[in-house]
Amino acid sequence: MNAKNIFTVFGKELRDMLRDRRTLMSMIVVPMLLMPGLTLAAALVAGKVIKQARAATPTVMIVGGEDSPGLRAALAENKKIKIVATTADWKQRIADKQVRAAVEIPAGFDAALAAGTPTTLKIFNYDGEMRSSFAVGELRRYLQDYRERVVVTRLGERGLPPELVKPFELKTENVAPPEKVGGNAIGGMIPYFFLLLAFTGAMYPAMDLTAGEKERGTMETILCSPVARIDLVLGKFLMVLAASLATVVCSVISTFVTLLIAGSLMSGAGAATAAKAGAASGMTMPAIDPVGLMAAVAMVLPMAVLFAAGQFALSLFAKSFKEAQSYVSPLIVVIILPAVIGMLPGVELNTRLALVPILNVSLVSKELVSGVWHWDMIALIFGSSCVYAAAALALAVRMFNREDVIFRA
Repeated sequence: MNAKNIFTVFGKELRDMLRDRRTLMSMIVVPMLLMPGLTLAAALVAGKVIKQARAATPTVMIVGGEDSPGLRAALAENKKIKIVATTADWKQRIADKQVRAAVEIPAGFDAALAAGTPTTLKIFNYDGEMRSSFAVGELRRYLQDYRERVVVTRLGERGLPPELVKPFELKTENVAPPEKVGGNAIGGMIPYFFLLLAFTGAMYPAMDLTAGEKERGTMETILCSPVARIDLVLGKFLMVLAASLATVVCSVISTFVTLLIAGSLMSGAGAATAAKAGAASGMTMPAIDPVGLMAAVAMVLPMAVLFAAGQFALSLFAKSFKEAQSYVSPLIVVIILPAVIGMLPGVELNTRLALVPILNVSLVSKELVSGVWHWDMIALIFGSSCVYAAAALALAVRMFNREDVIFRA
């Protein structure tokens, strides 16, 4: 094995790849520009849609309650909802999104309320529809206030203080630091994206440097060069690995830039309002431990080697670029499934799961960005991932040395 020859092959493949627009698109343009742009655009559009939905006054129908003018009048006084005339097909109108919700008042509601007899109000809505949920939220808030006013009136009539039915206050207070809150909220998504990008970043170069060379008829020319075969395979492998890591690094940089832009957009009065609302509700603004984020990137490194070597070996077996695509593309499911399992609540890192590739990196990365450092698990996962990566690389080297694979027709 000659290091000079390996880097000569790597440099040659790197120059060829940088001349290829498709590689630049997948390795630099997509993670650096397209993904942050789409993320910001989607966030801005979603924010605008939600703001418009909140600003609109939801339409509500009142079903029944002809003998309960008190409650009907109270509902009509609420300026945050718009009472419309009730029709026979009110349920269908809710389903058609022409009306956002309906309140069913049972017969004799006002009389039952005056007599102190328990009764029930029903709210009908379109479950899962945003504007309908806003209407239900406003109706619930208003009717709960109405109920409390009735209770206070009854207590006053009996000469009792309102505190009688409210003997103590209940408050919650978060003791977790913002890093752990942020890690629990979005920490699971970060390793998912890193693993997916490491895999997709290596996909095209792995297929082009193996099956693509076969299809173009240049593989034989390369093999005739006075360079040992192991130097050729390691040089090509380094190029595939470099493309994979470049995609991850570009994504990390673009993520930071996106967060900075998003932070600047939310600065000023918006940030102050959000902080005030969070303090009032006891919520903490989430954050991510930057050192943990870098450690998560480091944990992805052996996985990138595994992906690059595995795709290289698999593409080498294919006779054409198209055939290599049919072999490699379905493997995305193999990457996504364990990463998604790692995001599920209740799935905790343990010694057994620490040996499962991809899932182990997903779980430990989620804890790292939360600021939790289990050094024994980190060492076990990093070591086992290196072993898997070394085995995949050894397989790639072995297949590159097999004539029946290189010249498979």
